Amino acid sequence: MANLNVLVVDDETAIRQVLASQIKKAGHQVSHVGDGHSALERLNNEQFDVCVCDIRLPDIDGIEVLRQARKSGIETVFLMLTAFASVNTAITAMKLGAHDYLMKPMRNEDVIHRLVQIGDLLGLREENLRLKQMIKSQTPRGFVSSASSMMQIERMIEKVARTSGTVLITGESGTGKTFIARRIHEMSGRSERSFVSVNCGAIPDNLMESEFFGHAKGAFTGAERAKKGLFLEADGGTLFLDEISELPLGLQVKLLHALDEKEIRAVGTEISRKVDVRILAATNRNIESMVEDGTFREDLYYRLNVLNLVLPPLRERQEDLPDLIRYFLNREAERLELEQAFTLSVEAERILLHHDWMGNLRELQNTIARTLILAEDTEIQVNDLPPKTLHQAAADERLGITISSTDGPLKERVRQFEVDVIQQVIDEVSGDRQEAAKKLGIGLSTLYRKLEEDEQG
Repeated sequence: MANLNVLVVDDETAIRQVLASQIKKAGHQVSHVGDGHSALERLNNEQFDVCVCDIRLPDIDGIEVLRQARKSGIETVFLMLTAFASVNTAITAMKLGAHDYLMKPMRNEDVIHRLVQIGDLLGLREENLRLKQMIKSQTPRGFVSSASSMMQIERMIEKVARTSGTVLITGESGTGKTFIARRIHEMSGRSERSFVSVNCGAIPDNLMESEFFGHAKGAFTGAERAKKGLFLEADGGTLFLDEISELPLGLQVKLLHALDEKEIRAVGTEISRKVDVRILAATNRNIESMVEDGTFREDLYYRLNVLNLVLPPLRERQEDLPDLIRYFLNREAERLELEQAFTLSVEAERILLHHDWMGNLRELQNTIARTLILAEDTEIQVNDLPPKTLHQAAADERLGITISSTDGPLKERVRQFEVDVIQQVIDEVSGDRQEAAKKLGIGLSTLYRKLEEDEQG
């Protein structure tokens, strides 16, 4: 049964206290108030899943509470209560979006039963969202690695998926850390619940706490309504923290508390809420050296590093490369809605097989996608490959291939040059994107944006 955050609104103190007590015994979190204005204040400032609301209240009635809540964009599910039977009142409540309607005196068991139904409904909504995310996912499903290192990773995934332990996934940028995290989630007992992924390096420092734990309305400038936060979105499921090494020390402390106590507190509130979230984390940096120099908390590192999966770079999986190239040729053609079947010329395939793939799977996927878009025919030729790939091939004496000059719009050539320089600096600093941004004199968010534009390009 889903754990819900419930607000009970009833002007009769004994009724709401007894009902709140029964709802809490059923495993939910519950708050209660005695009038409509107090209800609206709580709904505006906090995140509730369900509001069990009496229609007759001493100030404004429950219908008005529902109406104003919907007008404010509050999506809380309303379960209305009344001692005054009225078909018109019921119809009005339903038209405004009430989930259901119970007559007083009602049995507490009936309310609990309705909450179970609502929890199931919310679970179905999450499942639909999860399926949509899976459809959009760019992870290489359907590919089976023949590399011994990846076979060992698969065996470890099968073992760790059966537990709820935290996992730290490390490896160079583009080695498939998000794919592995999703595999662990899908093979676990939480697979029916949400998989929430967040890139810690892409969130501004001043918004991190709000993004993770949510906030109350008015908690800070611009907080016009209450926000749920990533932990509550992933409640019952898995939260994947990519680029965990980018978290500032202040948030590391709060993350450690959330992991240890299994509870969170939204920004601007004094109320803690229990959460059931499995944490998977990933980084391409040497996190042990960060612990030594004091930029990453030792206690959080050990809390996350219950099991460490180290993903090998693509250059150490040469036996996988031919199959991966064919896999991405087919999948990217389908994703780009290209109806033709594409093949590679002998020379083009030789170039791809000898490329160093410092960007790993992400670079391979991006290279194949660009090549398919620009290819003149269904057989991909050397000059259909991206300039960066061709430049490396021209410098590789083993290939003995002469690359003819390629043309392109100035904007595209400048963008590609920028990406090449950024990637070169990232490689020089062993994948430390924060350090790369400092060396290049640009913000970390700018670096991520340019790399993302390149992947979409």
